[in-house]
Amino acid sequence: MMTKPRIALFLGILCISIFPVIVRMNLTSGLISAFYRMAIATAILLPIAIYKDKVRLENIKMLFPIAVCGILFASDIAVWNISIQNSSATQATLLTNLSPIWVGVFSFIFLSYRPKKSFWLGTLIALMGMIVFVGIETILEFKLDFAFFLGILSGLLYAIYILVSKNVLAKMNIVTFMLYSMIFSTVFLFFINVFFHESFVGFSEKAWISLFVQGIVCQLIAWLLISYATQKMRATRVSLSLLSQAIFATILAAIFVNEKITNVQMIGSVIILAGIATTFYEKKTVPKSL
Repeated sequence: MMTKPRIALFLGILCISIFPVIVRMNLTSGLISAFYRMAIATAILLPIAIYKDKVRLENIKMLFPIAVCGILFASDIAVWNISIQNSSATQATLLTNLSPIWVGVFSFIFLSYRPKKSFWLGTLIALMGMIVFVGIETILEFKLDFAFFLGILSGLLYAIYILVSKNVLAKMNIVTFMLYSMIFSTVFLFFINVFFHESFVGFSEKAWISLFVQGIVCQLIAWLLISYATQKMRATRVSLSLLSQAIFATILAAIFVNEKITNVQMIGSVIILAGIATTFYEKKTVPKSL
């Protein structure tokens, strides 16, 4: 059944799937696009939050976990982009998409939440689909280098962000959380870009358009929807569902960048979707007859 949270999650994933396609256009560096993605989204959300009276924090103690979420999210984006710059988008994407496993493991260890069998089965199926999707040859070419471990780190950061944000969102409004979280992300990414000597100006008109699309669609709209879904759904389901962005990104790349979709990718996509569907399976209990 497509409930509101599930619809929000689907639309949110569709929005973030545009991001890899834009990055592939190489209009700006990965790090600077991550900064403007957060900065533009923050600049648009701030007046909306003021108008809706969502700026005030009910509990100032929540500022610390929100800051943790903002830095985790920004770190994930920065690490993921650096990993791509030092290896390939395929390797970085596959390693980052190990995050559902980390979500399940961390939930079990730190939150005393035992993920259902359907989650582990769905994760196994979906990861098999990812392997088919990117190709065995690509995986065999992986090197245990700096970029490899950055990809692993990106998946860990992503998983921790999902779990921490799930806990924070249970205690506060989504718009307020997003505003403060993105402010911390923006400031953090600003210093990251300064450290790597990135230029903040001098882009083409097409590049600026792409940055605004990233900020409005890939960040603001996408993560308002995903945060809503995270608030209402299990973190394990949300993390596994995010694997489908690889499929949507491939379809969008075929439309906008003229990249071919291979038969192997189509088979891998079906397996990934089957894995995601498995984790949403609920065993219905039949009441015993008297």
